[in-house]
Amino acid sequence: MNNTLTLQDNHTLLNDIQTQGIRLEGSQDLSVREGGAGPTDHKAVTIFNTTIMIPVFSHAAKNSPFVATTPSKMGYASLKKEGKILTTIRFIGEPKFYKEESSDGIPFWKIARLHSKDVLATTVLQNCIRYKEKETSCQFCAIGESLKYDTTIAYKKPHHLAEVAKVAVALDGVSQFIMTTGTPASSDRGAKILFESVTAVREVVDIPIQVQCEPPDDFNWFCMLKEAGASSIGMHLEAVTDRVRNKIMPGKASVSLDFYFKAFKEAVSVFGKGNVSTYILAGLGDTQEEILEMSEKLIAIGVYPFVVPFVPIRNTPLENHASPEKEYMHGILDPLAEALVKAEMTSDTLESGCAKCGACSTLASFEKKYSA
Repeated sequence: MNNTLTLQDNHTLLNDIQTQGIRLEGSQDLSVREGGAGPTDHKAVTIFNTTIMIPVFSHAAKNSPFVATTPSKMGYASLKKEGKILTTIRFIGEPKFYKEESSDGIPFWKIARLHSKDVLATTVLQNCIRYKEKETSCQFCAIGESLKYDTTIAYKKPHHLAEVAKVAVALDGVSQFIMTTGTPASSDRGAKILFESVTAVREVVDIPIQVQCEPPDDFNWFCMLKEAGASSIGMHLEAVTDRVRNKIMPGKASVSLDFYFKAFKEAVSVFGKGNVSTYILAGLGDTQEEILEMSEKLIAIGVYPFVVPFVPIRNTPLENHASPEKEYMHGILDPLAEALVKAEMTSDTLESGCAKCGACSTLASFEKKYSA
């Protein structure tokens, strides 16, 4: 690794790379999952001792000024820009648990995926009541694509998740488990499924778990999830204004921002400051000022706003939507990181979750700038 390039000095470069992606020279099997829900069309790459998810198959990546040479067997490659080598990077390889299968014959890689370098993640229910109807679907969502490509199963049963978690911890040193879910047609919004999943996993392995769902109608689910063994919860806004919510995610927008804030406050009282988070996709149409204003409100009540650059996914209505410019992201991440450091609510203080992992945004790198 080139020691002349340090994380503190190059948080802006990390942001540039993540927003623009990396082109691959002579790409081989880099364990990239093309299509589907979650950070697809991405690859986990370690740069400056920090692992981030970087688009490699997105439209932006095809025109990126950053190019990676063919990786070695250990995953090492040179990162170049305009023909000049910037530093050595490492692509995270396939985990050992992918070669195993469940007691009923399901390959583990269809049950859960490795995110970043040591995070296990799954979508427990690979269906959503909002997904199939144009009038209700989130235009950025590709939750059904994984099923179409047969890279997952529709419902990961509790014993599936327990089995894969136990093996992933033993073989690959997985440090946390993130469980999200499509929204079912029930008032608990998926909390019941997550409760059953967490209970099963915690019976066989001691690992921090974040659950993610829409706010349930009954906030008692927060206590039940905590008692089952979840250490944090994510309830994702994605967009911060009704203008963008109604346009991009009309079904989910029916759950008001006021209701989200009621749920946030109740969840913070259960899980604690910072262990309630929300995903905000920058680049859907909200302005920098709007995202920062919402982030201030969230921080004030103890919710971590995890701001991530939007990367369009193929086979979705927004597949040709432009990713945000690096300057736009810098204008959000820099003041947001400063605010989080002042609030003593940085990614390294969290117990589990996407914000703890931090790989889908360079926000944590900006935090280090202000906490150094």
